[in-house]
Amino acid sequence: MTDVTASAGAHLVWDWNGTLLHDIDAVMAATNASFAELGFAPITLERYRELYVVPVPRFYERLMGRVPTDDEWLLMDDTFHRHYWAVAEDAGLAEGARELLDGWRTAGLTQSLLSLAPHDKLVPLVRRHGIHDHFLRVDGRVGPSHTSKAGHLVRHMAALAGTGVSATRTVLIGDAVDDALAAAHVGARAVLYTGGSHSRRSLESAGVPVVDSLADAVRTARELAG
Repeated sequence: MTDVTASAGAHLVWDWNGTLLHDIDAVMAATNASFAELGFAPITLERYRELYVVPVPRFYERLMGRVPTDDEWLLMDDTFHRHYWAVAEDAGLAEGARELLDGWRTAGLTQSLLSLAPHDKLVPLVRRHGIHDHFLRVDGRVGPSHTSKAGHLVRHMAALAGTGVSATRTVLIGDAVDDALAAAHVGARAVLYTGGSHSRRSLESAGVPVVDSLADAVRTARELAG
């Protein structure tokens, strides 16, 4: 975590996987490697984006046609993460991400990062990309992996309370419908980016702006934040 005191103004909460980090290729490689271990047929990116949903056990329910048992879920989750973290460090930032982060900060505006990736793995990876200091906070998931983002965003915003950040001028940029639901839960706005885990059709069901580039996401967020 980086502590910075900020004046009240527009604030961005960035998602990590599939948003700032262009890791969809790593996700697909890990997904199909884990599916092979678990006896599932491989899945295409298009089908993945149509079926993917958070909390993740619902994704496996869509694939299997039934709710996975607790033991099945633990095995699936462990297998996926073992494969994912073996290749995640090779994933790069999304196109233009570094410049957009720098531009937002240079404009005197604030931003933070909230991810459902495990906190102890997230922070070193963000530091490795050299962007940690752009954020007031970097928070990853602490606790089980079958949760949605809403509760984590509540804690994230509470931790930012002393910096002048307000939910009414906060916009969450993410790649999942769950990001929009989390933003609404705390009274913030959301912009969803098509470069990650969901299809455009799925994202549009959230009823928030959907864009095809992070540059458009930042531009739209600035308009929403006022």
